Amino acid sequence: MLQTCRFLERIGYEVTYLPVDRDGRVNPDDLQAALREDTILVSIMMANNEVGTLQPIRELADRAHERGVLFHTDAVQAVGKIPVDIEALDVDLLSFSAHKFHGPKGIGGLFVREGVPLEPLVHGGKQEWGLRAGTENIPGIVGLGKAAELAREHLRHMNELRALRERLEAGLMEIIPDARLNGHPHERLPNTVNVTIPGVRGESLVLALDQRGIAISSGSACKSGSPEPTHVLLAMGRSPEEAHCAVRFSLSYQTTEEDIDDTLEAIQHVLRDMKSTIRFLPCK
Repeated sequence: MLQTCRFLERIGYEVTYLPVDRDGRVNPDDLQAALREDTILVSIMMANNEVGTLQPIRELADRAHERGVLFHTDAVQAVGKIPVDIEALDVDLLSFSAHKFHGPKGIGGLFVREGVPLEPLVHGGKQEWGLRAGTENIPGIVGLGKAAELAREHLRHMNELRALRERLEAGLMEIIPDARLNGHPHERLPNTVNVTIPGVRGESLVLALDQRGIAISSGSACKSGSPEPTHVLLAMGRSPEEAHCAVRFSLSYQTTEEDIDDTLEAIQHVLRDMKSTIRFLPCK
């Protein structure tokens, strides 16, 4: 979304970027204050992909609609992990992606409320009701549909997933008492844990745990390999050092208690071995 906004700025549009608090939430009052007479669209992600913080989408959409402004939400990280009721949210546009709920990569969807006009970016044929020319990815579309059906069933186990996340968080805090949670403590996806571990560079922990069969990340997949600290944590008031020392754990309906226990045991071993090795780079 940020890159799209920067492209729009290059072709002459003006974009306002809203701040977030230390938990990563947008204040609806900030949105209301930022709306101008010529504002045409508000776009706010429903759930952050790095820290899992959930935004008050209905309240934000209401503030936009009070001024007659269209509201879009990027729900890629939310669909399949929490119930998403489009009518309750009252959004005009909502985008999602299949690979985030175990569907095929390269296929996604856009909800468009009736009466909202769209201009195609890819012109030519009449595919996608004239909104995007080109032969449709039929296998991807079918896969998305089936994955959505399965995801709806998995939502019934959301409380169990949240319990596993809390088990992981409690274990991390016991092993690393000075670790700090990044993201809202309650208004957060049930599968996401992002923590800053002081003194341990996130990329180093990722590599060390990978050698033990545990896959975590030190940012978003989009930023993989970037030496820069994640803009998400910087926007939340973390220092560059704190951002470099952050790691993200992502759970799914397939995660078990044994997986959590194995992960915590692996972290204990890695941090213990850290004292006698030099493979960890200090945060800076």
